[in-house]
This record gives sequence, C-alpha cells and structure tokens, in this order.
Amino acid sequence: MKKTTFVSVLGLAVLSTGAFAKGTQSTEIPHVPGEVLVKVKPGFMGKFLAKKSLMGAEVKKQLNTVAGQYVLVKSNAKSTASLISDLKSLPEVTFAEPNFIYKAIDNVQTVEGMLAGTVREAFSASAPRDPLYGKLWGLNNTGSNEPDRNGNTSPNVNVQGADVAAEQAWGITKGSKRVVVAVIDTGIDYNHPDLKNQMWVNSKEIPGNGIDDDNNGYIDDIHGWNAEGNNGNPMDGNAHGTHCAGTIGAEHNNGIGVAGVMDEVQLMGVKFLSDSGSGSLADAVEAIDYATKMNVDIMSNSWGGGGFSQALEDSIKAAKDKGIVFVAAAGNDSSNNDSRPSYPATYQVDNVISVASHTAGDIVSSFSNTGKRNVHVAAPGSNILSSTPNGEYKVFSGTSMATPHTSGVVGLLIAKEGRLPVLELRNRLMATTTPSAAYRKTTVAGGRVNAYNFLTDTRIPRQGPNERDWRVEQLSEVFETAHPYLDNTKTSKTYTFPGAKYVKFVIEKYDTESGYDFLTLKDAKGVVIEKISGKGENYETDYTETQSVTVEFSSDSSQTKWGAVIKEVKVIY
Repeated sequence: MKKTTFVSVLGLAVLSTGAFAKGTQSTEIPHVPGEVLVKVKPGFMGKFLAKKSLMGAEVKKQLNTVAGQYVLVKSNAKSTASLISDLKSLPEVTFAEPNFIYKAIDNVQTVEGMLAGTVREAFSASAPRDPLYGKLWGLNNTGSNEPDRNGNTSPNVNVQGADVAAEQAWGITKGSKRVVVAVIDTGIDYNHPDLKNQMWVNSKEIPGNGIDDDNNGYIDDIHGWNAEGNNGNPMDGNAHGTHCAGTIGAEHNNGIGVAGVMDEVQLMGVKFLSDSGSGSLADAVEAIDYATKMNVDIMSNSWGGGGFSQALEDSIKAAKDKGIVFVAAAGNDSSNNDSRPSYPATYQVDNVISVASHTAGDIVSSFSNTGKRNVHVAAPGSNILSSTPNGEYKVFSGTSMATPHTSGVVGLLIAKEGRLPVLELRNRLMATTTPSAAYRKTTVAGGRVNAYNFLTDTRIPRQGPNERDWRVEQLSEVFETAHPYLDNTKTSKTYTFPGAKYVKFVIEKYDTESGYDFLTLKDAKGVVIEKISGKGENYETDYTETQSVTVEFSSDSSQTKWGAVIKEVKVIY
C-alpha cells in the first residue's frame, strides 16, 4: 500500500481545490450545499424575485455591487446542480454558480515570551526600534534572524539580504496615511497595540448608533465591514487577518512588538472569512465590493479555493476599473498554477498580483504554488513573525504571509508617487525584483520583491534568452506514453539539437498521479532540468543551455492515469 504523507503548512492561507478552466463551475468543488449565487440582468430584479417561489428557493442575500446585481438563493429540496440548471433557464438571469467555499488555514507556531525581546544594538538610520524587529527577516535578513517555533533565532540559516530591502526603501518613504490597504480576510484585531493607531476610521460614521450616518449603505462601518456577519464589526477571532495586517503596517517605534513594511498607512478590516477560517463566494464578492466602493488603494488577499467564478472575476475587474491593486496569495499546494489554477490568484485581470513564498534561504518555500505564466513574484513567507489578536505575536508560514509583504511594498510606492495604472505598476514590480535562478522557472518575474528597486525603478537585466528569439519546431519523434500508461513504466528518449544555444519543451498534455508518476527532463550532463507531475496542458518547461535533452517517464505500482504527449520544442540557435 502506498504511504500517504501529510504536510502541515503553518499559518497559511490559501487552499485551492483542483484544476478548473474558465467557465467551469463543477458542483463537485467545495461549496455551500443548495446555495447558488445568481447575477440578475439589469432592470430585471423584480421579475426574478417574483419567480423564486416557482423554484422552491429562498433568498438569503441580495447584493447591489459595482459589478452588477446578485441574489444568493438556497433550496433545501433541490441539489445545487439542479437549482443552477433551473436558474440558468430564466431569461432574467445572466449566470448562476455554486456558492463556493474559500479558506484560510490557521495552523500556527505559537511564540511564547517574545514581548521581552530586546532591541538590536546596530540599526540603520531608518530601522525602527521595536523589540521584535530583529526577528523580522523578511524586512532585514541579517543571515541569522529567522525565528523558530519558540521565537528563537538560529545562526547561518538565512541568506543575508534575501529580504524585501525594507530598510533601504525606508530611506525614501515609510508610507503615508493617505494610503488605504483593505485586508480582506478573517478581520483585524483593531485594538491590538501595534495596529490600533494604523486602522482606517470612517469619520463620517457615528459608532454604535445603528444608523448609516454617511449613507454609504453600511451601518456602523467604523474600521471596515464584516460581510460574513453582515455588520460593521470586522474583529478577528481567528488570527490570520491580524497577522497579515501586522506585516503590512504594524506601527514603528512604539516600543512594542514588531514593525510593518509600512509605518504610515491606514488598514481597513474587511472580514468575509469566519473565525473558523472559511467563507463563501457571496461574502467574498460583498467584501471586495465594499472595498471598491470605499475606493481603497490596495486589496490584500491571503485566501483561496473554489473553481473559476465569473462573479469573483467581475468583482476584481470592477476594482481594476477604479485603479485598485489586488494582491493575492498563489496558494500552498506545492503545485503549478499554470496547469492547476488557484483562485483568486490566477484570474487574468491586470490588477491581480499573484505572490509565491520564499524562505530566508532565498529559495521557493516547499509549500508554495508557483507558475512561470501565472505567479508574478515571490516574497518572504516562511517563518514570519507578526501580530495576532489580544496583543500577541506568532510565527506563521504560507503564501498568505508573502502576500502582505507585497501589499506593503506596493503601498510604499503609492505613498511616494500616487496611484499608477495597475498594469504599469505590476510590470514595474516584476521588472525591479531581485533575479535569481530559484525564481526563474517559478515566477513570471524570475525574482523576489525588492522595495528599494521598486521605489527607484531600478530594473536589473535578466540573464538568459530573449523571448522573441524562440523558434517552434516539431520533434523528429513524438514522445508519448500509452493512454492510460501501465504500472511500473519506465521509458526515455533523447533528442539532439545541433547548434542550439537554448532549448525548452512544450508538453501538449500530461495527466499523471501527482507526486508519484513523473516526466523528467535532463540535459546532456544528466542534470535534471525539470521534474513534472500532476495534470496540465501546453506547459512550457524551463529552458536549458544544451544541445541534447533526455525525456523520461516513470510510474510506480499504484494508480495509473492518462499519461503524456510531447510534440513540440522551442529552440534558440
């Protein structure tokens, strides 16, 4: 019997649940049973509501969003698939999809006794003097300051300088109170001593009077909104959102705790994930819409799951149309988002910045999703110390932690230069990353976020081939397994390309037992170029400087699947 390995990814964040192409809304994907989110055509809401009884459904929520009008309906008598089918047949309906479930995973490392930490003796002029600042390797990696589960640091585990270059950036700006970052998550402990002075405050609303004083459609939204509870109290009962908020903007030089990427910022709590760490599509749409209507500068999103949702994509597009940046965690499945999309990070919208996690050792974190075409940058995400509710501090790991590092860096630029066109900003963020071979085949940028380069628009030339020079060629002999392949298969073919400088293969289709059956590509010296498992189509491998590549396929004695086929290669001579 095959062994099953369980890996606990600490503190994270994103749970993706399968490969879903655009337009796929399978009811096999985790969703709230019997609940369907319906987009109603403009001007047809009355007619639609009049028909709800014909379907045996009740209305749970109505949403009048920037992207359109939605109704969340529930049926106790019909299956989700049957209800969707009935709804799609109505002329008033634009589309209907399951009320997908999204999650934040909150397995944490508790750090005991850390408030007694001491200030480092040596600081740069811009470094904050907060007791735990010396443990924040993501801001300033000294080579020996990555905290373990007890908050202690170990020597020689880090790569000095493998951080977001925060101290250099702070010599230019530490942020601005004009910049508002919405933390769309489990909420924020807005009473936390490191965050209470950083919270966004709706000055037009009178706290606790039960009246929508500013007529924005939300009652008592003092520090943000709670879409899950349908109230103005985005208090965090989980810890995940508060941890993300601290990385973005914990106060500097207040004599306690940690420091955020930004010292000057307004943090808006937008809660749609419950205290148990899960939330629904309908609540996610409401949360994003609230932040869009309040015209925040950045949305920080350390959550995921579900399949492709047109409603969620439309909400993100509405934010894009207002110039709002949408930073999203790539996911914690150790998978490739190019072949197995993780939402919302994989939506093809110009304001989406998808973030992988890297370690203090300057490599991609073992749990992190990657994607040469769909994950834009990497940022610190392993063993990150930050604020948690009730004045505490804990160490979490995940792309959830890499996301707020990136959100904070984007906030620094907006503080310095104001809002830029979202695509221009994303391209600049990628072009100014610190390049490294560790990120070359795992992110679009081929590098990790560097705040100083970003602020100064310092673009480091990338080594390697020019994308315009690739030539597509058909393989002299197609590489193809049996469909399905057999147990204990091992086959290989070697291809030569005389005079080639760079070579990469295009895998037309692969479907193997993930983690057990592999396609492996090796160069002429036998060095592994890439090892591929799982499922995908039209996947481009990493390039290699060689004139000979061996392609191997191997399977174990367990489950068999479709297999693989490779017909094309790209070459630069």
